[in-house]
Amino acid sequence: MTIDQTIDTTAAVAIKARMPHPAFLLEGGFDALTALSAVAASTELPEALLHLVHLRASQINGCSWCTIEHAKEMRADGASDEKVFGVAAWREAPLFTASERAALAFTEALTRIADSADPVPDELWHEVSEHFDRRQLSALILAISTINVWNRINVAIRQPAGQC
Repeated sequence: MTIDQTIDTTAAVAIKARMPHPAFLLEGGFDALTALSAVAASTELPEALLHLVHLRASQINGCSWCTIEHAKEMRADGASDEKVFGVAAWREAPLFTASERAALAFTEALTRIADSADPVPDELWHEVSEHFDRRQLSALILAISTINVWNRINVAIRQPAGQC
């Protein structure tokens, strides 16, 4: 039996969220989360970099909705398919700049804070600080933190990709 015989790629699986999205269900929830995103985007940090870290955090957290949406944003930014596909294995992919690599490492550290007694070691902090000034670093921290909130909400309610 081949993979084509075991996986039916012609029919999408209908997945339904467990409940309405809390950001829309609770008054002010959506505005609060989008305000945090807007603050991060208001700096000189490139929007393409924000989309990159959003995609990586979403991959780590298993958020299908965000993974698909942020991959689309990267494509709209002009990223090649190879770069979008390479985000999951960015350490081995020769497609990322030194500042993108620092941002990706920082994203992983802040997303996986429970995986280490020192999730953001001094070495990583110094590396990220070499590429970003304090305003940009602040925006990066807010952007990573905010996408992690969105991811956790979406994962909790099993928000299907493409629906909201």
